[in-house]
Order: sequence, then structure tokens, then C-alpha cells
Amino acid sequence: MLHKYILRQHVAPFILALLMLLFVLLTNFLLRAIDRFLGKGLGFGIIAEYVGLNMAWILALAAPMAVLVATLMVFGRMSHDNEITALRTAGLSYPSILAPAVVFGMLVCMFLVFFHNQVLPKANHRARLLSSDISRKRPDLGIQVGIFVNDLPSYSMIVRGQDGAGFTDILIYSKDNRTSQVTIYADRGTMQTIDDAILLNLEDGEIHELSLPDYDEYRRLKFAKHRIVIPVDNLYLERRESEQRGDREMDIGMMQAKIEGYLGKIEKVNARIANRITSQTPYHLTGDTSQVATKALMSRWKQAIADSAQLTPGESARLARRANNLERGLTGDYNLLRSYHRGINRYKVEIYKKFAIPFACIAFIIVGAPIGIRARRGGFAVASALSLGFFVIYWALLIAGEELADRALVPPFLAMWAANILLTIIGLLLIWQIHNEHRFWRLDILDLFRKRNSAADDDTAIQQS
Repeated sequence: MLHKYILRQHVAPFILALLMLLFVLLTNFLLRAIDRFLGKGLGFGIIAEYVGLNMAWILALAAPMAVLVATLMVFGRMSHDNEITALRTAGLSYPSILAPAVVFGMLVCMFLVFFHNQVLPKANHRARLLSSDISRKRPDLGIQVGIFVNDLPSYSMIVRGQDGAGFTDILIYSKDNRTSQVTIYADRGTMQTIDDAILLNLEDGEIHELSLPDYDEYRRLKFAKHRIVIPVDNLYLERRESEQRGDREMDIGMMQAKIEGYLGKIEKVNARIANRITSQTPYHLTGDTSQVATKALMSRWKQAIADSAQLTPGESARLARRANNLERGLTGDYNLLRSYHRGINRYKVEIYKKFAIPFACIAFIIVGAPIGIRARRGGFAVASALSLGFFVIYWALLIAGEELADRALVPPFLAMWAANILLTIIGLLLIWQIHNEHRFWRLDILDLFRKRNSAADDDTAIQQS
């Protein structure tokens, strides 16, 4: 019953924290993405689909942080209400008290592993395609005063004033016309869309036409009213399909296939290096095709050519040129190998990330529970402030690890799991500390929370008395 009680205590704070984080992250995303929608004439369904697809990565980001906030709130409240003290008096150890929370974290972790591997890649892929389709869609009435509009096919235009729904002082240039250069001036004009075209209604202006490429003919025409119809193919959103996927749009099976493809290419390049050495030099590689080994072999060969007394100057120069050409070819092969290894590291990073980020739910519980007990505050504000600090550190380590792994400076596994390992060790030390009532770490900020909480309790007691 106790374990069920502690487990149930996590549900409501987790849902509350998740909804709050989703709202904050979604608001931030919409503020950054709103420029994609302006002037595009998109329907509500397209905008809702775009937002819904991007909610996948927002949920993947918010869920671990919500677990940390819920853990701090639950154990902070239990410590404040002396429930932790009562459980300890009843003979329960801290690990047994924390066990239900770890089970809760494991449940969320298992869901996120499935989500990261099955749902998130598909959502990322569809979101990228939709974003590309939106960016290709031409604006309909997105004209701003004083700014050239180059999105219209065959024409560029600029307006210097606006009068209600119309424009004033309009200047239009033809483009992509190899037979003549047309310039149109108009005092006033309006713009509207018709089917797959844009209609320009111009008043009181002139048309200047200059023949190309000899500039031997010039015409000038005044008009009271003039109408231009400009066909626009992408006036309406066109949806595309594509099988090409980035590393964040693949599941584990797809990335494993990519890694195997890179390994096959690496094997072929290594075989080509060995064949080049064997066919173009008097030496043979003994299985070691590393760049260090080939450099040592090439240096020995070039030294042998320079020291040989049996070669004529012409032969020596010819062999030296062959050695230099071979070195350049080998350098290209090793650059290719490095690019293949970087590709393997990139996919391995994404594979490990699909497990490392979900496991953060367990690591956050292990480190968050003892901090909540020490803080003795179960409020949402305090829990959010503490969790934000841990989450910033976690993501900084994750991003730095990903960058180092992509540069082949750190193994992909260590790059993705270092943050989890560090937080888990810190959490276990904190659990050991409160379990054995040692204080080898002075967490003064938690003492401040506890002192404020005690002061509030004293004030409440005085008022009641």
C-alpha cells in the first residue's frame, strides 16, 4: 500500500509539470516559427498539422524535466509534512522509500524509448517535409512598402506607398526576358489573386520597353489603366513525399543499416589502400592499413629512392613523382575514411540518444528525491527552479558530448551517457548521505529553502496560538 501511495503521488505533479512545460516550450516554438506562416495564406489545418508534428520533439524534451519537477514536489512535500520522518521511524530505509519513484521513472522511460524510436523519427520527417513545402509556397499579398518583391515569376516590383487596400508609386521590372527589358511605372494600383495567378490592376502610368540584346529599339506607352496577369505555380501549398531522411528522422533499424553501409565502404577503402601500396611500391602491408603505418612505409621508400646509387637521375625523379602522387592518393583515402567514421559516430550518437534521454527520467529521480527531502519544500516554483538548473547542466553535457562525438574526440556511448552517469553517481551519494546522516556536501541553498519553510511554520503556529 505504501508503494502504491508514493507512486500515485507522482502522477498529478507529473501531469501538471508536463502541461506547464509543454505550454512554455510550445509558446517559445510558435514565437520563433511565426515568420514561416506570415503572408503564406495557410489554412488552420496546415498550421495545426505543423504544430502537432513539432509537438513530438517538444514532448520528448519536456517529459524528463517533468519527472524531475514531480520528484522534487512529491519528496519535498513528504519531507515538509514529516511523512519521510514517520516512514524512517517505522523502520523503512531511504532506498525502499525511493523505490516506487524509481518504478515510476522506469515506466516513463520505457514509454519514451518507444516514443523516441517509433514516433519521433516519423514526426520529425513529416515536419521537415511540411516546413520545406511551406517555405516554397509563394506569398499572395505579402507586399511591404519600400521592399523589393522578387518572388513573382518574370517580374520584380517595389511600391513606395500604400493607400488603404491599394498601393501608390509602383515600379515593376521584367526579368528572365531575353528579347526585351520592360519597365512599368504606375501612380496607383491594386493586387489580387485569381485561381493560380496574381492580377495587378495599374492606373496612370507608363510602359518603357527596350529591345535586347542590341538595344536598337525603344518604345514608350502611356496608359490610364493596365492589367497584368502573373501565373504563379506555387500560390497554393503543394505537398511532397520523400524517402530521404536525416539521422533524427530514422529509427534504430534504419541507422544500423547506414552504419553497416559505412563499414562496407571502409573495408573497400582499406583494401584499396593495401592494393595501392602493393602495386606501386616494393613493400607490402601486414594487415595494418592505418595512416601512421603507411606514412612510415612511404618515408622509408622515399628515403630508399634518394639513397639508391643504382638509379639514374631521371629514374629517381620519376619514382619520386610516383611516390608523391601515391601519397596524395592515400591522403584522399584517409580523408574519406575519416568522413565515414564521422558518419558512423553520428548515427551511433543518435542510437544511444534514443536510450540516454529516456533513462534521464530514472537519473533525475535518483538525484531529485534526496534534494527534495533536504529542501523540505514541495511547491511548484521551488521544484521548477531546482529542476531547471539540473536540466540546463544535463543538456549542456549532452550537446557538448554530441559535438565531441561527431568530431571523433569522444566515444559515442560515453558522449551520450556521461550526463546520466554523473547525475546517477551524485544522486546515489546524496542518498547515502541522508541515509547515514552524513554531510560531506554542504548544500547551503537547500538549507535556505528549509529555513524559510521553518520560519513560515513558526509564523503559522504563532497566528494559531
